[in-house]
Amino acid sequence: MNNKNQSLSYKSSGVDIDAGAQLIEEIKDSVTQTHRLEVLSGLGGFGGLFEMPTSYRQPVLVSSADGVGTKLKLATRYNKHQNVGVDLVAMCVNDIICSGAEPLFFLDYFATGKLNVQTAASVIKSIANGCELSGCALIGGETAEMPGMYGGTDYDLAGFCVGVVEKNKIIDGSKVSAGDSLLALRSSGPHSNGFSLIRKVLEEFETAVVSEQIDNKPLIDLLMTPTKIYVKSVLNLHKELPIHGLAHITGGGLLENIPRFLPPNSKAKINCSSWEIPKVFEWIKQKGNIDMHEMYRTFNCGIGMIICVSPRDIDHALAVLKTSGEEPFLIGHVETINTSEVKVCFERS
Repeated sequence: MNNKNQSLSYKSSGVDIDAGAQLIEEIKDSVTQTHRLEVLSGLGGFGGLFEMPTSYRQPVLVSSADGVGTKLKLATRYNKHQNVGVDLVAMCVNDIICSGAEPLFFLDYFATGKLNVQTAASVIKSIANGCELSGCALIGGETAEMPGMYGGTDYDLAGFCVGVVEKNKIIDGSKVSAGDSLLALRSSGPHSNGFSLIRKVLEEFETAVVSEQIDNKPLIDLLMTPTKIYVKSVLNLHKELPIHGLAHITGGGLLENIPRFLPPNSKAKINCSSWEIPKVFEWIKQKGNIDMHEMYRTFNCGIGMIICVSPRDIDHALAVLKTSGEEPFLIGHVETINTSEVKVCFERS
């Protein structure tokens, strides 16, 4: 019990305001580097100010909020904080580009039990890096130190992104029809999905996390590879030709995300021989004794984005994507179905 004469402070209750101020100093240069011409405010205000770009005639705002999930448990356990901010940004910006939107600005929320300035700075600097990669400005955020809510230095992340698309350029799946071609863009690894299952597998093979090598790369580094950001590649393609549909392959994998742009009477036929599933997924499948259907509905299995275009635009689309640094390939096509059939089926050619 506290002595009645003892003076209490916020710091004695577990919240260090000085550490928060130190964090601001650590990150301010990285945050400023993400700013676009439309940013009208700096750090320290009660809200971030952003002017609408003047190049849009009928601008429609597109927003997304997301987190990194239990991948953060591995980041904390193995001290791999330097890229999870990229994951956070990618989860949001890769979603809004599925509507054809250009990401404009981003805000983050970092919550922890006890603020470790070095860890928080590493994470927020990587958020700034993700914003730079996607061309959006980091205009604000919140760092919350909440002892009793989170254990020790455990932390959680959330992010919020706003983008804009010309009204007549919105991609909503309404142009998808039977015969359309499906192109795939490769993922950089598991991205930020399926980590509750991955961690379950790792519980059985704990020593493998630090000792296992796949193609001369540590397993933990392959698992923690940041989510690939597809913004510039997809927007470049969007300027060149009509995109009928886009699917960001996140939670739910290929089975749950591709149908999100398909009309009710359509299915995607995927040629599972068209790509080689990366070895990190094969390791997860083998060690966890996971069947292929579960793999397809949990992980991206090496595919981070699916793009639906008219078959007459395939060659042009492949050329544009290659110029953007991608390694695209034809993964399947759209077919007409009865409503009772499955929305995604796999074949081997």
